[in-house]
Amino acid sequence: MPIEEESPEQLGYGLIRRNLAESSVADASLADLGVDLGGLVLQYGDHLGLPELREAIAADAPGATAEDVIVTPGAVAALFIIHTSLLEAGDHLVVARPNYATNVETPRAIGADVTYLDLAYEDGWAVDPARIAALITPRTKLVSLTTPHNPTGTTLSEATLREVIAIVERAGARLLIDETYREMTFGEALPVAAGLSPAVISVSSLSKTYGLPGIRIGWLVTRDRALRDRFLAAKEQILISGSLVDETIALHALRRRPQVLPAIRARIHEAFSMTAAWLDGHESLEWVPPRGGVVGFPRIRPGVPVDPDAFYRVLFEDHGTIVGPGHWFEQPRSHFRLGYGWPTLAGLREGLDAIDAALAETRAG
Repeated sequence: MPIEEESPEQLGYGLIRRNLAESSVADASLADLGVDLGGLVLQYGDHLGLPELREAIAADAPGATAEDVIVTPGAVAALFIIHTSLLEAGDHLVVARPNYATNVETPRAIGADVTYLDLAYEDGWAVDPARIAALITPRTKLVSLTTPHNPTGTTLSEATLREVIAIVERAGARLLIDETYREMTFGEALPVAAGLSPAVISVSSLSKTYGLPGIRIGWLVTRDRALRDRFLAAKEQILISGSLVDETIALHALRRRPQVLPAIRARIHEAFSMTAAWLDGHESLEWVPPRGGVVGFPRIRPGVPVDPDAFYRVLFEDHGTIVGPGHWFEQPRSHFRLGYGWPTLAGLREGLDAIDAALAETRAG
């Protein structure tokens, strides 16, 4: 997948001076967490995941319990388990596009019959429940949405979410909600979607909001116990159980959530405000302002004579700055994902200035 082949970690962080391609807050260190693992016995763990960790996850999901949670190595493993357990070659699903690559590529690899709910800039990247209803067929097994959305940062309203749930329930299908950025919603966050219906599967992780991608902790939540058992069987065939080291660190991080989350949200607000002010009235760029997460998806304004290929080349080679080009998400390269939550505010300012310089240097005429 291009997003993986061209990611900052594959390119090499040492080659990048200003990283505006990340979709998370800044990475935390083990010292930041202050966790002592000296007494941890390195045995096989509970196959569902550390019980105390699952309890902490379920505490944020009214309607669900710890028995409804399966801990996985990142949200990406949860998505892989869900798709490979629910879908076979020829099975039909509806998936929003643009989207995080795994939500698209894994069903393709299985040979599923994929119908895309193509979101559009002109519609504010909004999800229309009526369009979903029109795309569902008697063969549809899964509908897949993301909120807050990656890469645009737009969100579903609770009314829209409940309307989509009702549509999927009537169709006898499942609804997958990738809600990895839920705690980054600018206003009031939606409830954990799996708590609203047994037909819904929620997926999240500690990688984005808490800056902990290195411990590889994600999870899925489903109130359908038979479905949970199927997912657990898939996890056991792949992993047996997760890393007790990672799960113990994750538990410590979640127990600190009341202390650290307000500061994380405040830092995101500062970075978003800086980015929004820069884009407001920009002569070459426009975007639909995000309502959550730490990414937006601006585009070069139609008619502005900038060659996107030259822009990305100059931005990196001359200014040491990267963003996430549109082809990562099967969108035109005139779009790019702009990650404003990962760099320092000073680094963000420098990166935005670098974008301006690259645009000016590659503008024709």
